[in-house]
Amino acid sequence: MTAYAPRAIPPAALALLRVTDDAGRACAPYAAVEGGDPLRCCLRPSAPGEEIALVSYAPLRRWAAETGAEPGAYDEQGPVFIHAADCGGPAPSEAYPFSRAGALRTLRRYDASGRIVGGRLLELPATPADGFDHALAEAFADPSVALVHVRAVEYGCFHFEVRRP
Repeated sequence: MTAYAPRAIPPAALALLRVTDDAGRACAPYAAVEGGDPLRCCLRPSAPGEEIALVSYAPLRRWAAETGAEPGAYDEQGPVFIHAADCGGPAPSEAYPFSRAGALRTLRRYDASGRIVGGRLLELPATPADGFDHALAEAFADPSVALVHVRAVEYGCFHFEVRRP
């Protein structure tokens, strides 16, 4: 069981991304060939043949619009995979998404104004949930941390967000 709640891209943001992404490009759906692409709408890998899209997403910008934060230069966008149509979001899970032993993740910590206040490289241990639980507890031990973005090291892309409990 996870100690912290991983958050997928919210449905309202997904509805907009399925038309125009955060870089201003039209959504271009296609059928997943091999599957395995990490879907940020439902926090699971794609299956072969599913209609998906690769879109540009600005997670901090969207959080800032919701909270009134001003992240300034820390606002960035990057590629994420999503279902091309509404998928209903993540199924209940007791595991962190996209976690396998040995995978490298970076956990970026942000304060309430949207500024980076720290980060951590994490190699997921044999029990990935233990690694995430420890790294997130460490992050939220700092009272200035409002949220954490978990990203893949290999591509730098956003995987999911965890907000202060």
